[in-house]
Amino acid sequence: MSQACESLRLAVLPGRLSALRLLDRRANAFALVSHPMHQLGKTREEETKQMKRISYKLASVFALSVFGLSAPALAQQELPPQLTSGAKSHVPPAVQMLRWHMNDGEVASLTFRSMDTLFTTRSVPRSGPVWDLPRVDHALDFTYEYKGKTYKAADILERTYTNALLVMKDGKIVSEIYRNNSDERTRFMGWSMTKSLTSILIGSALAEGRIKSLDEPITAYLPELKGSGYDGVSIRHILQMRSGVDYEERYDFANPGLAATNHINALVKNVARFADMARQVKRLHKPGTVFQYKTIDTAVLGWLLERVSGGDTIAGYATKHLWEPLGAERDGFFIMDGPPGTGREFNGAGYNATLRDWARVGQMMLDGGKANGRQIVSADWVAESTRPTDPAEAGPMGYGYQWWTMGGGSYTALGLQGQYVFVDPASRTVVVKLSYFPPADQVAAEETAAFLKAAAAWTPR
Repeated sequence: MSQACESLRLAVLPGRLSALRLLDRRANAFALVSHPMHQLGKTREEETKQMKRISYKLASVFALSVFGLSAPALAQQELPPQLTSGAKSHVPPAVQMLRWHMNDGEVASLTFRSMDTLFTTRSVPRSGPVWDLPRVDHALDFTYEYKGKTYKAADILERTYTNALLVMKDGKIVSEIYRNNSDERTRFMGWSMTKSLTSILIGSALAEGRIKSLDEPITAYLPELKGSGYDGVSIRHILQMRSGVDYEERYDFANPGLAATNHINALVKNVARFADMARQVKRLHKPGTVFQYKTIDTAVLGWLLERVSGGDTIAGYATKHLWEPLGAERDGFFIMDGPPGTGREFNGAGYNATLRDWARVGQMMLDGGKANGRQIVSADWVAESTRPTDPAEAGPMGYGYQWWTMGGGSYTALGLQGQYVFVDPASRTVVVKLSYFPPADQVAAEETAAFLKAAAAWTPR
């Protein structure tokens, strides 16, 4: 043996030993399956061919191991301790890992438009005539100011991690841009923009008389919450994110608190229903006194919708009272929490729709709750839900009924990592921006706010 060959042999010896142990296990496994093959009627010739194929695969594995590739290729995927502790999940480890990393900046451009491959979903089907959105395409020939510098409107696309952008002026599409291999059929995750859809559905349920008054206590409909922090809290206070319950919206997954643990159990592992945490939370503030943004409030509103819908699901109610009359062009869908068959729609941050269908929601709000010739929710509800609860919050950011207010009468549905359905009634502008901001990136959010203000002021010539 040459000196070079001997050096190579010594360098890869540990890998070869691992491969030999693997070969031994694979051979034992083959011994177990070869006898049933014969029982199923395979001929000796077929068995021989099968053995040759498996032997070839094993030889390939051995060859890879010689060059040090066996460990990464063959090691079982290892879940972090946050996913292995607590109740056992039946979600495959690979899927749990994808959900665990779905918000990472390196993959969010893809995962935020692929949620139906990561989760069990419930469809919100479209039906009937599509609401035609006329268009007068126009270059984005305006600029915006950010931190003392002037940028072209198109700069916003790459500077703020944009997957898709649509601008409407007075009911007409003037710009529609898809990026990163998305297109008009792509359904984008809205994250917490879903809260604003929940608000619309609460308005519908109130108009139908399914909810008698926003000032009724939530326990009048959900007695399961008696004795929890929600006992004595009105529906209005929950809409305003002023429930007063002790639930900090902090997603520190390295050291998970209540909210992060609930996210892990309900959405990553699917071992609990997200809204069920409401049974356990305690009181922190007097209801109605302190604004504290928390998705558990919206989950309770979804539970309320489910309860008053007459046996329907949230998706079913949304289909009848929003998506069909809206004239959507594609089915939307919710991702589901909890175990399949017993979970419910993640109505706090789990709705997915196309760019144009998100724009239809914005245009409907701009038109006083009317879409495609049909009144979906009253103009009074639109005005009430998009008005800041506290007059002192008139700008730059306030909160209504699950809508963020942005000053000057403008408002937006706002989702995690850069999802916007922005409405400016004064200029009759709707902007939908679907993004993949890096987690906790406030710079991109600040620059987007500057862009939205400039887009509202822009008049295409």
